[in-house]
Amino acid sequence: MNNKFRVLAVDLGSRKSKIEYFDTRRQWLGGSGLAAGLFEKYARFDKEPLHPDQPVIFAIGPLTGLFPLMSKTIMSFMSPYNGQYAESHGGGRSALALKFAGFDALVITGRAKRLTCLGFGANEIHIQDVHYLKGMDIFKTGKTLRNFKPKNPGHRSILRIGPAGENLVSYACVNVDTYRHFGRMGGGAAMGAKNLKGIIISGDSTHDLNQISVKEYNKTYKEIYTIITQSNAMHKYHNLGTPENLIPLNELKALPWRNLQSTHDPEIESISGEKFAQDQLLRQVACAGCPVGCIHIGLLRERFGDDHEYLYRQVSYDYEPIFGVGSMLGVTSAPGVLTLLEDVEKLGLDAISAGVALAWATEALEKGLVNEEQTLAPLKFGNVGAYQQALDHLALRTNDFYTELGKGALKAAEKFGGEDFACVLGQEMAGYATGENYYVSQALGFRHSHLDTGAYSFDQEETARDVQKSIDYMQNQEYYRILMCSMAGCLFGRKAYPKENILKALNSVGHEFSMEELDETIRAIQAHRWAIKFKTGFKPEEVKIPKRFLEVETWKGKADPDYLFRLKDEYQKVLQDVAAKHSFEKDREKEIEDT
Repeated sequence: MNNKFRVLAVDLGSRKSKIEYFDTRRQWLGGSGLAAGLFEKYARFDKEPLHPDQPVIFAIGPLTGLFPLMSKTIMSFMSPYNGQYAESHGGGRSALALKFAGFDALVITGRAKRLTCLGFGANEIHIQDVHYLKGMDIFKTGKTLRNFKPKNPGHRSILRIGPAGENLVSYACVNVDTYRHFGRMGGGAAMGAKNLKGIIISGDSTHDLNQISVKEYNKTYKEIYTIITQSNAMHKYHNLGTPENLIPLNELKALPWRNLQSTHDPEIESISGEKFAQDQLLRQVACAGCPVGCIHIGLLRERFGDDHEYLYRQVSYDYEPIFGVGSMLGVTSAPGVLTLLEDVEKLGLDAISAGVALAWATEALEKGLVNEEQTLAPLKFGNVGAYQQALDHLALRTNDFYTELGKGALKAAEKFGGEDFACVLGQEMAGYATGENYYVSQALGFRHSHLDTGAYSFDQEETARDVQKSIDYMQNQEYYRILMCSMAGCLFGRKAYPKENILKALNSVGHEFSMEELDETIRAIQAHRWAIKFKTGFKPEEVKIPKRFLEVETWKGKADPDYLFRLKDEYQKVLQDVAAKHSFEKDREKEIEDT
């Protein structure tokens, strides 16, 4: 197995490409580590996020295609949302397609003169003019792009953006193979700024397995596969999926409702995981290389005549999207949630950010800070039709109000008022009103994500307010999650992949590490990622925690402001210390061999 990274670098402006080799496998590992290394190499730190020279990077890991649940691709870019280095993780077939195309990563720079689709495989690359797809939604775009490469659909992955990405909405996402996404932080806008409507990756080759220790590989694979398929470790993800969390969090008074004006509502039964499974669930599907099947597809019916005649659509749903356009918007019917999720999908918006932004807009309209001439729709909690209109305006940036709202709820609040109730923790909050530890962890998290540290779990496990204990927990969790994300693995597989299993898996396929060497590498990757984030403008002391988070009550009562801000102050010092451990190299040319 080649220990050099093989990277396809494409310049859309010059329409040229080249293959580069990086002899940095032991330093970058893959996934998040590889994405950070490539970003440092290609990024223009002196330019704005959407400058043509800024790279958009897709990277996979050393276990991709070799072990179950190693199914993620890491997308990295300069975020148009906050101007900082950002990561987004997507599934589908993207990782395996990239692996079987023979590459560890794809780096895209430059801006195409016209709307473009990039297609490539092991021995081919095409940059095709698709100006006629301008303004086309995700579904129609996907149908058209599939016809470009009709062969080997199981080994092909299609990434594309919708109108929101073309219009540079700061939280536009990238759709992957219909039901998965690179969400949050504006990856769709990063592609849109390059005039890149879609990417077709053809996994039309094989990869080198020469250094695999067959005996050790088979043994390790069987151990991990058995945990995944025969224990209870992954059962919930296949059965109800992540929507299983809705009722427990609601009972715990930790589920945001109506712009976080409350954390509990008796109407939860109507949008619970159980309700979706009973009335809407059509089937479960999986990312390539995953035996679990956590992707839940709901059936949405729409009656179109006096007789009982229906149109039907298939819409994927998960916990966070149900929170985003369900409880956060006061929508209490499963078909209503699916209706909004379908619109979000078509337009290429991030469901969480769009939902939370519209929740702020609804309360702003209620309080008279904005008027209906600005919102162009009678926004009211629970009004599905009004939110459908608003989503169109948001994606199309119809007027000044929606242009500002497309930059984020807090940006809009700074202009129109209502900062106190803008539910933003670094970016629009995810669906966990569990308490101070989570609020701080998302506000200062690397991806501004609940997945960075899992502090929502710590809130539920630990009742005492102990700053050092919280920081230790978050740092330990971040360390492990960086390890898993450098494998480009799905974080749902944490129980199947303790550190010891990851080490055995790496060694069985020719990447020899001791436990100490692996620890050292992950600590270096952690420092590298944070150093890049600080270098691109991250100032944790300026990150706000709006007043709403101090007002709302959970099962523990209201947040303790003294504890929350002490924790924030101490945690940001820890992050600065971590970042300081990395020193940027001035010249990496010695690590590159151009072909």
